[in-house]
Amino acid sequence: MKISTAKNRSHARRRTFARLPLAAAISLVCFAPAFAASEAGQDQSSSPATGAKQTQLGEVTVTAQKRVENAQAVPISIDVLSTDKLTEMNVSDFNDWVKLLPSLSTSSSQGAYSPGFGQFSMRGVESGSNGNHSGPWPSVSVYLDEEPITTIVGNIDPHIYDIARIEALAGPQGTLYGAGAQSGTIRIITNKPDPTAFSASVSAEVNAIDHGSTGFLTEGYVNLPLTQWIALRVVGWAKQDAGYIDNVPGTRTYTGIYPGGVGPPLAGTQIPPITINNASAARKDYNFTDTRGARAALKIDLNDDWSITPTVVGQGAHGLGVNAFDPHVGDLKVTHFFPENFEDRWIQSALTVQGKIGNFDVVYSISHLDRSDHYDQDYSDYSFWYDTLFGYGAYIHDKNGNLIDPSQHIHAADKYRKTSNELRVSSPKDERFRYTVGVFAQRQSHNILQDYLIDNLGPDLSVTGWPNTIWLTRQIRNDNDSAIFGEMSYDFTDRLTGTVGARFFHTDDSLKGFFGYAAGYSSSQGEAACIPNTTFLDAPCLEFAKKTTDSDHIGRANLTYKLDDDKMLYGTWSEGFRPGGINRRGTLPPYQPDFLTNYEFGWKTEWFDHHLRWNGAVFQENWKDFQFAVVGANGLTEIRNANQARIRGFESNLVWSASYNLMLSGGIALYHAELTENYCGTLDVNEHPITDCAAPLAPKGARLPITPKIKSNFTARYSFNLFENEAYVQGAAFFTGRRRSDLRTLEGGILGDLPGYATVDVSAGMKKDKWSFDVYMKNAFDNRGEIGNYAECQATFCGGTTYIIPTMPRTIGMRVTRDFD
Repeated sequence: MKISTAKNRSHARRRTFARLPLAAAISLVCFAPAFAASEAGQDQSSSPATGAKQTQLGEVTVTAQKRVENAQAVPISIDVLSTDKLTEMNVSDFNDWVKLLPSLSTSSSQGAYSPGFGQFSMRGVESGSNGNHSGPWPSVSVYLDEEPITTIVGNIDPHIYDIARIEALAGPQGTLYGAGAQSGTIRIITNKPDPTAFSASVSAEVNAIDHGSTGFLTEGYVNLPLTQWIALRVVGWAKQDAGYIDNVPGTRTYTGIYPGGVGPPLAGTQIPPITINNASAARKDYNFTDTRGARAALKIDLNDDWSITPTVVGQGAHGLGVNAFDPHVGDLKVTHFFPENFEDRWIQSALTVQGKIGNFDVVYSISHLDRSDHYDQDYSDYSFWYDTLFGYGAYIHDKNGNLIDPSQHIHAADKYRKTSNELRVSSPKDERFRYTVGVFAQRQSHNILQDYLIDNLGPDLSVTGWPNTIWLTRQIRNDNDSAIFGEMSYDFTDRLTGTVGARFFHTDDSLKGFFGYAAGYSSSQGEAACIPNTTFLDAPCLEFAKKTTDSDHIGRANLTYKLDDDKMLYGTWSEGFRPGGINRRGTLPPYQPDFLTNYEFGWKTEWFDHHLRWNGAVFQENWKDFQFAVVGANGLTEIRNANQARIRGFESNLVWSASYNLMLSGGIALYHAELTENYCGTLDVNEHPITDCAAPLAPKGARLPITPKIKSNFTARYSFNLFENEAYVQGAAFFTGRRRSDLRTLEGGILGDLPGYATVDVSAGMKKDKWSFDVYMKNAFDNRGEIGNYAECQATFCGGTTYIIPTMPRTIGMRVTRDFD
């Protein structure tokens, strides 16, 4: 959410790095939540400071169809945030740009614990996945340049700085982007090295959060031409997100009734109460995050046709606490009993080769992503509610048989590896018949450790080789896919164009390992279910090993008609998919692939000599056998196929350059997302969802969760001269409508709906020569919007303690930027 600007400079003469002045900057950030879905792209070749009155909306270039095109000529519902727009909107991470895209939503309770664990959905294609490490694939694919950066648990969250643009492609993009692009694709395109001119920028920001502490952000880049055909671009950033959640002092008392299984004379009698406190963990503003990162790219032009660009980008984040509060404790407050912290580190190495063979464009890209994260989390809610309801505390004793505090806490560690390769060839784009064909292969692995601990736990209750561990998950997951794909277009006339595409794919997914209790605690799970005479990593044994494969194809067809050079109509049929997989609870059957079919009519228009741009689309999407992840028994994620759903929607955005100094923009998305069959929660003998049941968990007509019926925003930016300097003021308003928290009737009733909310951002700034000064206020009225809510285990058990993930409280910041050339 803190932003800094870095503008590319193109100058005829080259400068050497020695001419880079040393500069310091204290930041003030331009507020700028202009509606992202409609990138204004205003031509500012003459600025208001010079008295010019150029007001036309400029062309926005994208590569959404894997070739360079004008966004207004692409028959896809696509929203674009350019470098300038990202700066104006004060964007630094995904929380900042999600609210700017009406078609995009975010979910997952995992996102409350650390950045980079949230999941995206587009156009209401959302079942309410909890984002667990062994959950289904996300339905939105995220790319950093040519490389996918989506992992199962969520998308990595690269700091948004020195970015050329963000492209948001709504609707299935599976033919060109594959399995993760079922409901849409997000593409983050970085600025590339430029051998024609030296440029650099540095900025610094300080900000303060109401009810919280102070944060900062520093960032900078340098573009350094090394020779006539080689350039290096280096980017770096460091920021601290201030805390605003307080872990306040409190106590918790465990009590209950001994269950019948204990036997006489204790069965049915009162368990002696055990009271604990959080004196050692209480802390004010404890949910802060520190992030450091860098990116380096080297572009080598081998000749006029061929270039290679190796890139390395890495980021590390660590912090404390959770970004959620317990309303029973108080606003922006929790009472947690164990230390909570996280660390998330990743590095991606990539190589892109671009060139021509004859008149054909050739692109080859390879990337490798390494991601490691670990976190420690309080899990005492699970212990408290399970123990209170079922008296499980009777079993929790130390080595001497004495009852102990049964509070659980989690230590988790994950290691991800992801390697992707893509080769594609495109025919000349100015030909009447043109096409793109390619091959793609991807391999992913996930090394999973989740250690559920109870301090001083008896050896007979501890998993063998893991002292104090009541439950251990130790698993390896592999997700591999390969595909051939292509799209071809033909101009029937100079106004009418038809396009068809297809993707033929094969997926191979496996999961193996151990999950469960010690033999002394359970006679059916964990060590009691070990495959005899097996070993697995550092777990007691191998408990299961399962694999699923699938081969299929999806398609796309489009018809585009140009009313004139500035107005276009299009109709699209397209498909998207997600692979099936293996449940973390190995005793459950695998879940099957799900498919999304989209029917869409859209328009892209410009009016009044390119002063006004109005785009929009209406659509219906049918979601077949969609994957539904829920927290099941023992807090384990269970994934089932949940029959059919339908999403009908309308999306529109408008940009108006009202004068040389006034820009207005706005966007709106309206969705009606519902089940078209009952969800009963059970499968038939062929492992297909059962729809005929007396008491469905979610009836036909139930709204899908997370997605609001309406999401909108509006921005006004006024530029003017201030003492012969460029200045601006800006205001933006955002609205998100009411949402269901869970698909199921009972669980949704316990958690409660997420109410609609609105926020307002304001900012002002001035530019003098190469200096920029900005101030901003985000969430100016300090509205406590609810982004999400959750319970630590099944809502039917842990619903007495629910958490709300809030919008950021009011934040006031300042930023200074210095550009060099």
